[in-house]
Amino acid sequence: MSQPNRVYLYAEFQNSAPFTKAIWGDANPAMQTVPGLRSKTWLSGLNTQSVGGFYEFDSVENARTYAEGMLAGFAKAAGASLTVKLFDGDVVAEASRAMSSPYYAD
Repeated sequence: MSQPNRVYLYAEFQNSAPFTKAIWGDANPAMQTVPGLRSKTWLSGLNTQSVGGFYEFDSVENARTYAEGMLAGFAKAAGASLTVKLFDGDVVAEASRAMSSPYYAD
C-alpha cells in the first residue's frame, strides 16, 4: 500500500483556555518551520474552549514526527492531555471535491 501525499492531522488539547494571541502568537512562527506542514486551521471548542487544529502534511512521516515532537511538547508545556488522529487525504479527494472543499480546489 502506498503512502498518501496528503495527510490530515487532527489535534485537540484537553484544556480550557480563551483563544487569544497568547495561544497562537508563539506557536505560529515555530510551526512555520515544521517540515512538510502545508497548512493549519486553528480550532477552539464551542462551550469548552479546548484548543486544537486541523493540519495538512505532505507525508505520514512528517505528520507523525510533528505529533510526537513539537505538538507533544506544546501539550506538555500547557499541562494538557493531547488527542491526535491522522487521516488519508488522497483517498477522500474525489468525494471532497464533490463537496467543494477548499483543500481540494483545482
